[in-house]
Amino acid sequence: MSDQPLQPRSGGDDEPSLEEMLRAMLGGEGDDPELADALRQMGLDQIDPATLGMVQAQMQAMMARPVDGPFDVAMATDVARKTVAAEGDPSVSENTVKDVEQVVSVANLWLDEVTDLAAPSASAQAWSRSEWVEQTMPVWKKLVDPVASGVGNAIRGAMQQQMSQLGDQELPPELGLPPGFDLSQMMGQMEPMMERMSAGMFGMQVGQAVGALAGDLVTGTEVGLPLIEDHAVVILPSNVSAFAEGLGIDAGEVHLYLAAREAARARLFARVPWIAPALIAAVQSYAADINIDTDQIERAVGEVNMSDPAELQKALQGSLFAPEPSESQRRAVLQLERLLALVEGWVEVVANRACEPHLPHVGALAESVRRRRAAGGPAERLFASLVGLELRPRRLRDAATLWTSLEEATDAAGRDAAWQHPDHAPTADDLEDPAAYVARRTGGTVEPERDDMDDALDALLSQGRAELDAENPADKKPEDEEPDAGSDEDGPTDSNR
Repeated sequence: MSDQPLQPRSGGDDEPSLEEMLRAMLGGEGDDPELADALRQMGLDQIDPATLGMVQAQMQAMMARPVDGPFDVAMATDVARKTVAAEGDPSVSENTVKDVEQVVSVANLWLDEVTDLAAPSASAQAWSRSEWVEQTMPVWKKLVDPVASGVGNAIRGAMQQQMSQLGDQELPPELGLPPGFDLSQMMGQMEPMMERMSAGMFGMQVGQAVGALAGDLVTGTEVGLPLIEDHAVVILPSNVSAFAEGLGIDAGEVHLYLAAREAARARLFARVPWIAPALIAAVQSYAADINIDTDQIERAVGEVNMSDPAELQKALQGSLFAPEPSESQRRAVLQLERLLALVEGWVEVVANRACEPHLPHVGALAESVRRRRAAGGPAERLFASLVGLELRPRRLRDAATLWTSLEEATDAAGRDAAWQHPDHAPTADDLEDPAAYVARRTGGTVEPERDDMDDALDALLSQGRAELDAENPADKKPEDEEPDAGSDEDGPTDSNR
């Protein structure tokens, strides 16, 4: 395929032919005289040269890179980098790297005192926003591939449906197509381009979402997913500084607290082998069963300029998915919410235990993080529009209560032992009733909690029994009667001893 865009037509002999344009646009797959002739009769070769050159340049840019999968990872990375660059992406200095390494080292020393889960061997990292984009994109690919595949199939299906409808009708003569021309044959020739357009369009969406997240997250895995493949403790210094502003707490304390949380999360992902795959599987399970809103896609395909992937992407953004999730998606959401809550609840409890002897504002910092995660931000909402899923630990407080209760009933080792096997981990019902879970783990029993209603009921029962006994003295059991003075039941008297 030619790497040079077509030059505006000058009417000379060097003007490129329509066949050359098709080869450039379709990556060498445009050697079809019938297709070229049909497009020529439709007037494509008479389009304004500047417009034609722009269209070809866009197509070449999209076709130039190989697409491995249902979305264009290279385009996603490029768009994400441009997104963070537009917002500002300061590089990380050597002094900042050393500061982060020191902060994480201190945080790990504190964590060693409160958990036996060892720190991963990977060294601490201070990343810019663009570095976070590049390093986490492989995991994002795993997460969104099922969605991209479904969207791509829906777009191709919508186009084929429209072509089929045209093929069933008598074609308008003004199109200038030869009699008996088969539009389905034209669609077959265009399908490789459509696949690349779909991959490019979704790549743009992924890039925008990941780029937005990169501008917001303070640490590498703050969203609760195992995005760092070697489980290194990653800090984004510029985002941490932005988060610290306005808290009224010393920036150094904020950095230490956030480092402790990230280091705790890294230990969990590194030392509990089932939790990271379970989180990834929950997202993939949800994404694989997404119900694409084909009506919306058909409308978008029919209304926008299909030669402009950016325009198509804009038309589809936020309206790809049907509003009602399937039953399997509901199960996947419950599983994901449970796992996210367990992870973030454990991280909070362990990080707070580690920091409380050393930092004066742990409670305020923990509450700030809770509110931040509960509310979500524009970046998380953009990601939700991408996969139809919100990454929020909705039951973080319940999970933190459960882990605290288990720790108080046993110790730190007993708390962490619950991660040994997925069958031992708390269920969604356990988040509703932490005491029952603690009782199962410790072999104890759960005393039912009493309230005013219980006391009132007991009083009524006691009064009713007393009245019944008064009305039916004959029914009084012998053992309930008071013994007579001097009877044998009083025991031997002094005279009988």
